[in-house]
Amino acid sequence: MNSIYKKIYKKIKEYDEIVIARHVGPDPDAIASQIALKKIIENIFPNKKVYAVGTSVSRFRYIGTLDKVDESTLNNALLIITDVPKFDRVDGAYKDRYACTIKIDHHPCDEIVCDLELVDESSSSTCQLILEFIFKNKIKIDSEIAAILYAGIVSDSDRFLLSYTTSETFALVSKLMHDYPFDIMEVYTNIYDRPINERRFEAYIIDNITITPNGFGYINITNDIIKKFEVDNSTPSNLVNDLNFIKELKAWAFSSYDDKTNLYKINIRSRNIVINDVAEKFNGGGHKFASGARLKTLDEVNKLFEALDNRCKEEKEKQS
Repeated sequence: MNSIYKKIYKKIKEYDEIVIARHVGPDPDAIASQIALKKIIENIFPNKKVYAVGTSVSRFRYIGTLDKVDESTLNNALLIITDVPKFDRVDGAYKDRYACTIKIDHHPCDEIVCDLELVDESSSSTCQLILEFIFKNKIKIDSEIAAILYAGIVSDSDRFLLSYTTSETFALVSKLMHDYPFDIMEVYTNIYDRPINERRFEAYIIDNITITPNGFGYINITNDIIKKFEVDNSTPSNLVNDLNFIKELKAWAFSSYDDKTNLYKINIRSRNIVINDVAEKFNGGGHKFASGARLKTLDEVNKLFEALDNRCKEEKEKQS
């Protein structure tokens, strides 16, 4: 595994123009991994042109700002894709416009095939893989980059509560905090402080979620509800992990309509029930216990919910 870290470093060194992209509808790990990697490369190679691209999300401005780049002006450029397994989910970059491609990801290996790939499904986050890249190559960073990486790791591991958290995660984070001290409370404040309207929206979800006898919870969140609570379309995604400790729930899913893409965005989570293979049958995918999908019709959404309920039923019958 050591060799891949060295190969990626060598490849980054070769190119003067580098674009770093991640998935659409980003979470903190996606943005943090690309912003941190951009800053790392700029610190080592100040003469390189490095762009972190994709649609900006106001909630994550504390992580850093994103760039606009006209890909037609790039010449012999390198593309690095972080935290995304499918080409149709890459935001702001097209593979065929680049001389070389690198993928750094912790999702199950999917359709994206790049010239170099650092993929580890057992990793808590893509930011953890970036951190390994730093330590393996003995790269010096600063406290700002350290805080960005910590935010991505904490967010994707849900404060180290999820099963993807390992002893390796803790060892890496411990070394990060020791070598590059930063304000840990500021990181948590940025991630978890939410306005009262979002907390009321969360209460609405809990009050209105349907829970089947098999332990599957689901809710269709309409745009009228989004407007009523004065939250944005990304808010359901930010809240989906908060239902993790409701005893009656074994798996749950939120559906919300995205006017920009004209698709229903589905966020799916579970407690030790594999759901990514179900999501894959509905134009989705992800981790075993944290997945998603994007669907064209409400009928497809309902069929996905039915399939997820059946998966919960199967697991319930195994345990009876």
